[in-house]
Formats: sequence, C-alpha cells, structure tokens
Amino acid sequence: MTQTRCSWANPANPLYLHYHDHEWGVPCHDDLILFEMLNLEGAQAGLSWETVLNKRENYRLAFDQWDAQKIAKYDDAKIETLMQNAGIIRNRLKIQATITNAKSYLALRKEFGSLDAYLWAHVNGRPIVNRGERIITTELSDRISKDLKKRGFKFVGSTIIYAYMQAIGMVNDHAPDCAWRTLVSKVK
Repeated sequence: MTQTRCSWANPANPLYLHYHDHEWGVPCHDDLILFEMLNLEGAQAGLSWETVLNKRENYRLAFDQWDAQKIAKYDDAKIETLMQNAGIIRNRLKIQATITNAKSYLALRKEFGSLDAYLWAHVNGRPIVNRGERIITTELSDRISKDLKKRGFKFVGSTIIYAYMQAIGMVNDHAPDCAWRTLVSKVK
C-alpha cells in the first residue's frame, strides 16, 4: 500500500522522497546539519529546493563538510575556486554569504552554546504543528530573521527562515493527509 505524501514531494526523484520521508519536518538538533540547512536554504533563494537538494553532496564536498571553522577562513582564491565549481550554485553573493554565515555562526555558538539552543529556545523546544495551510512567513520567522540579520547572517529573510524552520522540524507543515504528519510529531 502506498502512503500519502505531501504533494510537493516529487515521486520521480528518490533524493526528494528520502528528504520528505526522513528529514523535512523532523526535529533536528544536530548543529552541523542545522548550519548546513541554513546555508542551503539561503542558496535556494530564487530557485527550487529540488535544485539545491540535487547539489547537496557537492555542497558538502565544496564547503569542507560544513566545517564552519574552515569556511570562516575562506579567502578570495577559495571563492574563485568555488565560482568554478559546477556542482554548486555559482552565485558570488551566496558563496560570500556562506563565509559570512560561518563567522556569524561561530559567534552565535559562543553566546548560546549551539545553534540548536538558540533556535529551539524560540519554540520552547517543541515543534509548532500547523493545520496544513500554505504559510510563507510568520511573526516568529520575522523575529528570527531580524535577529539573525542583526548578528551578521546573510540570506536569512523571513521566507527563507520559515522554510528553514519547516526543514529542521521547528514547524510541522506536513499536509493533513500526509502519512508523515503524525510520524514526525512523535519525534522528540
């Protein structure tokens, strides 16, 4: 028997189905993945998530497995190398934003201990479960976006932050008829 998924989960793309079934909406507390997803959501601006997802492994290789300490030290030569990498989105502003975000992430970790602690404090450690309506931004995504920008992060507008909140499970926006809606609600 086939289980019902959210309508956006492209059944023709195994990466997309795996993402839907095992990551999207599942509460994430791994700082490395949280940092990765923040940057991938920013890279997605103006593009489809599927495009970014298909390049995810290339991003991991290009950005030193998302090691913020290394990324924060990238120089102009490294940026030029990344600009030649067809495996990622070759947008100079997005590449520079990732470097800036690494520096801001390291500073945020010093203040809060982890990106996880910072993010999940906004929802008292519990995911918000919505009714399945299409939401693009909320007061919370506005607030987090504004604070991250104040801390120096780039490509963290409210729409990107809301998509990020969905991706890392701070928000459960699986469709009401999606079999995963209830499953991810059970993950702590």
